[in-house]
Amino acid sequence: MTHPIKILIVEDEMIIGANISLQLTSIGYDVIGIIPRGEEALIYIKNNQPDIVLLDINLKGEIDGIETAILMQQDYNIPIIYLTANADDTNFKRAKATNPYAFISKPFKKLDLQRAIELTVNHVKIEKENTKDTIIDHEEPLILNDCIFVRHHEKMVKIKIIDILYIEAERNYCRIYSKGKEYLLVTTLKDIDEKLPQEHFLRIHRSFIVNISQIDEIATSHVVVSRKAIPISKQLKSELLKRLHTI
Repeated sequence: MTHPIKILIVEDEMIIGANISLQLTSIGYDVIGIIPRGEEALIYIKNNQPDIVLLDINLKGEIDGIETAILMQQDYNIPIIYLTANADDTNFKRAKATNPYAFISKPFKKLDLQRAIELTVNHVKIEKENTKDTIIDHEEPLILNDCIFVRHHEKMVKIKIIDILYIEAERNYCRIYSKGKEYLLVTTLKDIDEKLPQEHFLRIHRSFIVNISQIDEIATSHVVVSRKAIPISKQLKSELLKRLHTI
């Protein structure tokens, strides 16, 4: 990232939020806002997307920090660092399912904060470099009963249906997450959904198709596939549960 790292602080104790802001500003980060409520943060992010969100788990208001993260991840892929004074096992498991980049326990030192952000920036950089190996398929994928073929280095490579975890929409692309590899296809989620074998896959959100057999957990508003929390609507959750009964 060439510009100063833009950080949004979502913290309902404004003295703590202001203190964090001063610390981050002093070491060269750009704090774009301090917001006390999750619902307000979601509105703010629509117009001011940060590079990193520092998010208090125990937010007051209609939604807590973890619910804020789940709703944010429906539309944005923004790294999260959780702030917490006391995360019990239940909340830790809920938070872990949203794939945060770090947890910082309150009270924390300036160095803890600085290192967590530096590690997050480094992880994002590595992830971006790794996507250079991602396959962009400019041809329609060939979909068979037990596998699909996508182009990779001038070859058509087979991906077993059973190895596909989930598929995520990225504007006019689809990213297939399979065991050990990602594939970026030039096709819409709608197009690939129409071609995939319906007995294995279900579109549970406008941006996600999941392999039903790869679901690890089903929660109130999301499912977990390979440690990724994927949002699901009530209507589609009912459809998913019906499908699971038939497997």
